[in-house]
Amino acid sequence: MKYVDCSAPVREYLCQADPVLGAHIQRIGELYRPMKDDLFTALCSSIISQLISKKSAATVYNRLTEKCGGAITPQALAELTPEEIQKCGMSMRKADNLSRIAHSVLGGETDLEHLHTLSDPEIVRVLSALPGVGEWTAQMLMIFAMGRPDVISYKDLGIRRGMMAAYGLESLSKKQFDAIVKAYHPYSSAASIYLWHLSDEVTGNVGLAQIN
Repeated sequence: MKYVDCSAPVREYLCQADPVLGAHIQRIGELYRPMKDDLFTALCSSIISQLISKKSAATVYNRLTEKCGGAITPQALAELTPEEIQKCGMSMRKADNLSRIAHSVLGGETDLEHLHTLSDPEIVRVLSALPGVGEWTAQMLMIFAMGRPDVISYKDLGIRRGMMAAYGLESLSKKQFDAIVKAYHPYSSAASIYLWHLSDEVTGNVGLAQIN
């Protein structure tokens, strides 16, 4: 199984580049966040996770996996109606988007493997053309399926919460966020993992199942 790269060299770089986050990294130690091997499955996971808790997302994802016969593939998903997908516990809009993407991939209109040849901004642009996919969803795919090392999302509540906890902030503007994350380059993805962990410490969700 592959994990988001939080190896010793990456941690050491972040600790030197940002002593505030570095103190938390040293306290927490190495984190292991599994990646998904299949881009389509990972994309579905990210769409399911939009605007709901990790626990709820894991429940819906597991139900859909079971409904698809053990694996969420374009073929399996395309054989389900949006109504059947929706019954797994998601909104009808999400269900319809998943169905449309499955048919698009199955019909050859969308080539997810081609994403590997693109830059990070290009990936966001291409994925954002798909129904129900925006910048956040594309960024989650880049971190948890493509292994892109320098991705962090201001739109992610957990990352913002973790950052506010780390730096003792009561609020976090986009300008503040952009200034802080400059130090994380080129390992923003690993920084994201630690900020999510800090967010989980704040909310008491450390140890909950991850589906990303």
